[in-house]
Amino acid sequence: MTDPPAVPALPATLRERLRAVEPKIAWRDRPPTAGRRGAPSRIAHLFQEEATVVRRERGPAVELRVDPGPLGALLLLLESDRRTGVPRLASLPAGADPALPGGAFVARWGGGDLPPGAEPLAWSQLVDLARYALA
Repeated sequence: MTDPPAVPALPATLRERLRAVEPKIAWRDRPPTAGRRGAPSRIAHLFQEEATVVRRERGPAVELRVDPGPLGALLLLLESDRRTGVPRLASLPAGADPALPGGAFVARWGGGDLPPGAEPLAWSQLVDLARYALA
């Protein structure tokens, strides 16, 4: 049996590197903050970088928001590799989401609208940025 198709235009060697680094990602729950509401979030740590990850699920729709940066991009590629279907990608500016005050990368599977203020994000941008997390 062959692997299901992964993220569009993701070279097989890069996909293998992504899968190899996944067990090295350390996870912890994000500590509660006074006044913060919404979806629970976790923090991923790889090498010297951390990224907050917020998952929202409503019916068949799943939305993942991550800190913008190399590790956030890598996390979205890993999630995309596990799922069928290609998500809609976008970026949110700083201040648009209180859970991610520095901005966010957003991936959405299963339909539904992207958050207000979201700008399209190209797969190639995500792939290029994720490579830095692997260095």
